[in-house]
Amino acid sequence: MSHRILIIDDDVDTLKLVGLMLERQGYEIIVAKSGEQGLSKAASDEPDLILLDIMMPDMDGYEVTRLLRGDPNLAHIPIIMFTAKSMVDDKVMGFEAGVDDYLTKPTHPAELTAHVKAILARTSKGYSIPAERGKIIGFLGARGGMGTSTLALNIGISLHQNSQEVVIVEMNPGRGTLALELGIENNAGLGNLLSLEPKGIHLRSVESELINHASGVRLLLTSHNPSDIELRHVLDKVLPVINNLNTLATVLLLDLGTTSPSRIKPVIDLCDGLVLVMEPIFPSTVFGKTLIEELLKIGISRQKINLALVTRMRTGFQIPWRKVETQMGIRVLGSIPPAAEIAHHASKSHRPLIVAQPESVISDQIHVLSEHLSESLQLATVSNRP
Repeated sequence: MSHRILIIDDDVDTLKLVGLMLERQGYEIIVAKSGEQGLSKAASDEPDLILLDIMMPDMDGYEVTRLLRGDPNLAHIPIIMFTAKSMVDDKVMGFEAGVDDYLTKPTHPAELTAHVKAILARTSKGYSIPAERGKIIGFLGARGGMGTSTLALNIGISLHQNSQEVVIVEMNPGRGTLALELGIENNAGLGNLLSLEPKGIHLRSVESELINHASGVRLLLTSHNPSDIELRHVLDKVLPVINNLNTLATVLLLDLGTTSPSRIKPVIDLCDGLVLVMEPIFPSTVFGKTLIEELLKIGISRQKINLALVTRMRTGFQIPWRKVETQMGIRVLGSIPPAAEIAHHASKSHRPLIVAQPESVISDQIHVLSEHLSESLQLATVSNRP
């Protein structure tokens, strides 16, 4: 089957000449005479490559590129900017917008063909793939200090050890802890993205902020600078970040921290499952019950909510997990036992607990919780645990 090339140019002569030349090379040609028409045909005709002009009346090529890169379903399509604008600044703007290659008119047919073949060869080897969406799991703390971020991190690593591609996101600007916990200096990823204009948030800009951790998971971190807290509810930017991340992993874990669900309902609506982290003692159970009631009130299905019980210290006041499950009317995925000393040593060595103490009881319980979560969301798993 021949490759399909979409040419977006308001110049009729270019459409005819370039289209005919590429057809003779065996390519199927689709044409669009404007940026808006080009976006529509990119979505409907699923081209393998786009040749894009810059100077068009309704929408220039830079804007078309940004919109393509901002759409998870179209962001994978390679783009060659093909234009008469030959200044260095023009080329820089093109690459910053997200094009894969830049050619100036007039171009010898052999050169254009060579560039087209090179880009398509790269695509056929898997450098560009259609966007497939993973599962999104949100983690909510019933109250602060429950270790919600730490639990999300360790569950993410457990899922990765069971053959999942995992991205973990701290969704709490100004309250990030994972960079400190893991000894990572760069914690500005989410803040950098939320500081962009919405059109600047696309697959490439999002992926460039991810940190590859030695455990195999990828991280989008946020700072602990209080001045960043104001970025927390910029939903017109948060949502495209999540939608793009969701094409980069089979499982996307969102550390939502402690917040009112009604304030982040659009984010929660994107989640396939929620893990509510609480301690099985009073008053944490009261906070947990209130949080569940609010989730149900805003239309979140009870089946979407799961409980993870974290006991921070040994006490005779701990409520049995079955009783908690009955009181809350929500399934308990698992219970994490107290392990203050193990947690302290793991944190001090800047290693996730499940990596620092893989044979510990607490690591076993994290794996159990992870397995139950996988079953709940019907994730295919193949254990790669050491």
